[in-house]
Amino acid sequence: MSPLNGNRSDGADRSALPGRPGGSATPLCTAYDTALLDLDGVVYAGGAAIGHAVDSLLAARDAGMRLAYVTNNALRPPDEVARHITELGVPTEPAEVINSAQAVARLISEQVPAGSRVLVIGGEGLRVALRERGLEPVESADDDPAAVVQGYGGPELPWGRFAEACYAIARGVPWYASNTDLTIPGARGIAPGNGAAVEVVRIATGAEPQVAGKPLPPMHRETILRTGARRPLVVGDRLDTDIEGAFNGDVDSLLVLTGVTDAARLLAAEPRHRPTYVDADLRGLLTSQPEVTGGPEDGFACGGWRASVRDGALVLDDAGFDGDAGREGDGGTGGAPMDGLRALCAAAWSAAGDGTCTADAGKALSRLGL
Repeated sequence: MSPLNGNRSDGADRSALPGRPGGSATPLCTAYDTALLDLDGVVYAGGAAIGHAVDSLLAARDAGMRLAYVTNNALRPPDEVARHITELGVPTEPAEVINSAQAVARLISEQVPAGSRVLVIGGEGLRVALRERGLEPVESADDDPAAVVQGYGGPELPWGRFAEACYAIARGVPWYASNTDLTIPGARGIAPGNGAAVEVVRIATGAEPQVAGKPLPPMHRETILRTGARRPLVVGDRLDTDIEGAFNGDVDSLLVLTGVTDAARLLAAEPRHRPTYVDADLRGLLTSQPEVTGGPEDGFACGGWRASVRDGALVLDDAGFDGDAGREGDGGTGGAPMDGLRALCAAAWSAAGDGTCTADAGKALSRLGL
């Protein structure tokens, strides 16, 4: 059995159901032994540290939590990523960085002969990972590759690289992709990710790649092999990679709202995309997580808020805010905005069951400033 399976921390409220966010009586940095952190949209965006990220990570580490960075971005090798995080203010070793390039390189190495040539469509991270597994990166379909691997190559990746992949795939060469994230957050906004580039090759060839990155099993396996985490907490900003990957691995998760997922998308999440916890940013690692109480009949309460679904809309009522609901401050009449969002998640997910909530959340989220 994977070390992650069946090892949800005792810090999580065992009464928490898939239909509501969980609670933790102790700070998450002490309830879990290892944070498996996504990078883009969680630790940094466009190379710059996200607000509160550095101080929060340092404090979590000082409290005894191990930090591991698990990213679908295959552009840079672990030593470059570690150096970047260190420059931001969090001392990091290359061994603490796990990327989808490593996961896809292992996958390829298990299916082609040792020393095989692999056509690389992407950045240096892929080349380093392939060499680590005893494979030879090449640049042309005419180099007789045994496989094609595609990973994020950055905004300057030439269009001709996609054509090179198509030529090899048309000759019957098996195709692998590090990940299929359609977008990637940057300093100026949301940009196309490797998934968008994979779609270009898919449309041109009609082929389907083997994919290694989150939320799929090869990335989960790579993370386990490299971290040995026993009570991990997945921390991410994407529902379809970070949170779904945690769901697939039976691991608790924390969603932070500093990347691609906004409050409206969170409320509409299907079961596999529902995080155990939700917070505004990485400061959530340093605090306990409030319990959501109540049910569909009387509404779901958290902090100073009570949420329910009425007449096709999510409704947020004042549950009697006492002034001590949390660090985010007074959300108008009910209290901390994050507590209001947690209550809304419970109402939305409970109403949706195994599907997605279609109730209008606009007014309720506007009241929270989200």
